[in-house]
Amino acid sequence: MTMTDETDIKTKILLSAKKLFAVQGFDGTTIRQICEEAGVNIAMVSYHFGGKDNLFGALFEAFIPNAQLSSVDPNMPPVIGVKLVIREVTLYRLSDPQMISIIQQEISMNSPRIQKIREHVMPMWRLLRKWIAEGREHGLFQFRSLDTAFMSVAGTLLFHRHQEYWKVLLEEDTSDVEATIEDMTEYILHGLQYSGE
Repeated sequence: MTMTDETDIKTKILLSAKKLFAVQGFDGTTIRQICEEAGVNIAMVSYHFGGKDNLFGALFEAFIPNAQLSSVDPNMPPVIGVKLVIREVTLYRLSDPQMISIIQQEISMNSPRIQKIREHVMPMWRLLRKWIAEGREHGLFQFRSLDTAFMSVAGTLLFHRHQEYWKVLLEEDTSDVEATIEDMTEYILHGLQYSGE
């Protein structure tokens, strides 16, 4: 097997696992189902990943923009930082709804796998919290509780999506990504009582 074949098989397994975990959940998905979806031999998960738990972790290595996150300047002005997080989380949420679904399922179940999720996404959430706190210190934001403000922003970013459940109440076309980002930025900054422009 060539290196290209190996990479191709790993990619097929990762994409199949992501798809099935998003729909059926981690516990509701078997290795056999993943391999059938990927069209590969069942032994390939053990060979490439060492089991289902390691495969779950590999999803976060493959599909979370870790390099991009590590290149963010933590010392940028707080309003610019908050706007950056709003933009990047919204773009990511829209570009990879399967990963968002997996993350939300695992958090809501408080599964043992949330530690793996934390390793990859907490650096960004820590930056967001830091920028919200700095914004208040500089008089740019006004709110009573940092925890409440942070959780409200994180909740808005993570759970704003067009699920089947909400379709009966939604009327607007949401295909304009830039308009969505602009609306969310305005909403969040108003919630933080931003004193700027």
